[in-house]
Amino acid sequence: MLQMIKKILLPVFFMMGFLMIAQVKEEPLDSVTEKMIIIEGDSIFHSSIALNEVFVFSPLKFPSYKDKLKYYILRRKTLKVYPYAKLAAERLVGLNDSLTKIKKNRKRKKYTKEVQKYIEGEFSDELKKLTRTEGQILVKLIYRQTGTTAFDLVKELRSGWRAFWYNTTAKFFKISIKEEFHPESIHEDYLIEDILQRAFAASRLERQESALDFDYASLSNKWGATGEKKENK
Repeated sequence: MLQMIKKILLPVFFMMGFLMIAQVKEEPLDSVTEKMIIIEGDSIFHSSIALNEVFVFSPLKFPSYKDKLKYYILRRKTLKVYPYAKLAAERLVGLNDSLTKIKKNRKRKKYTKEVQKYIEGEFSDELKKLTRTEGQILVKLIYRQTGTTAFDLVKELRSGWRAFWYNTTAKFFKISIKEEFHPESIHEDYLIEDILQRAFAASRLERQESALDFDYASLSNKWGATGEKKENK
């Protein structure tokens, strides 16, 4: 009998409790604390969740098959040399951070020379395999990553005389180590930036922010989906 009463009363109590909760007057929440979010592993309440910046890429369109072929050749070369530019930027940041802690000029010069030899040993074998156009793209990307031309980097790490001869030697291969990167005004540079941004989004390359001040979204609006500069109307 007792078991039967329990079976009858338990659903009744449950319904009564539900009705009592439903009858409680809903008080307006304070505008500051309304819709707060608890993020797993964080004890702080948040009013919003910060999301990573997302680019919506336009479909690639080309005026001709020749333009399409040039783009894909440029993409292959850019993806190949970008890791070297990224590594060069990381080494430069590390070098500058270390030099700020070394006060004596003699020790600074000694440390710089050691780092320069290490970088040459790390890069030389692979860089020798680059084609002329790959080498020129690398020079541009070094400027993108560091904000300094390859010429000035050599001049800073070595001497002006060495930088002069490096640039003269590069000219034999039609490469200028004074080359800069200007995607806002040079069509090929914009295409290189477009290739990088698409590769970052697809996780084909590890993103490293540029040392230069430009906005990719603005560049896309300026050049258009075809990569051709839009005329101002």
